[in-house]
Amino acid sequence: MNRFFSKLPFIDQTLKGIGQIMLQENRWTGLLFIIGLFIGSWQYAAAAILAAAAGTAAAKLLKYNQQEIDAGLYGFSPALVGVVLVFLFDDVLIIWFLVITGGILAAMIQHFFISKKIPAYTFPFILVAWAFIFLIRQYTEIPPSELLQIKFEPKQLDVFLAPTNGFGEVIFQASVLSGVIFFIAVFINSPVAALYGLAASLLGAVLSVVNGQPLEQINLGLFGFNAVLTAIVFAGTKKIDGLWVLSGAIITIVIHNLLIDHHILDVVGGVLTFPFVAGTWITLLIQKILVKKV
Repeated sequence: MNRFFSKLPFIDQTLKGIGQIMLQENRWTGLLFIIGLFIGSWQYAAAAILAAAAGTAAAKLLKYNQQEIDAGLYGFSPALVGVVLVFLFDDVLIIWFLVITGGILAAMIQHFFISKKIPAYTFPFILVAWAFIFLIRQYTEIPPSELLQIKFEPKQLDVFLAPTNGFGEVIFQASVLSGVIFFIAVFINSPVAALYGLAASLLGAVLSVVNGQPLEQINLGLFGFNAVLTAIVFAGTKKIDGLWVLSGAIITIVIHNLLIDHHILDVVGGVLTFPFVAGTWITLLIQKILVKKV
């Protein structure tokens, strides 16, 4: 298969870009993510592929670092932009145009942070998504997507659904099967990252129950997905890694709950993955301060 992908490097770069949504430089992880998205809707899968391809193509045309392109670093923020647009809005022609445009913009912003050696993670996606969502809602009459109509009324926390759905919600999927596939997709590349992510997702659900968040949203994974990403960042095989996973996850969960409680980001489309980025930045800063003291 390596020979096949060596002949079609753009496909390999795009797949790895989609895999990098959960920080996995693995083409098979990316392919499984696409399958999980397709289970939710063909629009999700198409938007992820189209946006990741647009971001990767832009990086190649702008002659960004080849190793970074090969690692998929210009595909994951674009892919998230693409999925969130078709998740929130009816898939009219202008939305698909914005999927491509947003993918290119996200890749360019990603490059800025990479060139400054700043670990931006999904921040380029957040910036582009917030801007596009605000502008679409304020200046167009594009209706919400029919894909948003998912409801159920649980009576208690589901300790299986909430954690796995946390994986699904990283890419805006409420399907149980998609969540399980996303977990497996991470597990095949990094078992420790997948297991830490699962534990962090469960922790997010439990702490959010304590905070009085709606059970429906908790079981859908809406209070676990940011913690999943933070856990994956700090996952490792050393004992100290577990401490950093726990610390980072708790900080991320607290930020997520505070932002939801105060509706601070509703006007621009919600928290998205901002709690993950903010929580991870704070944890990295704490790490840096403690290392200097040692």
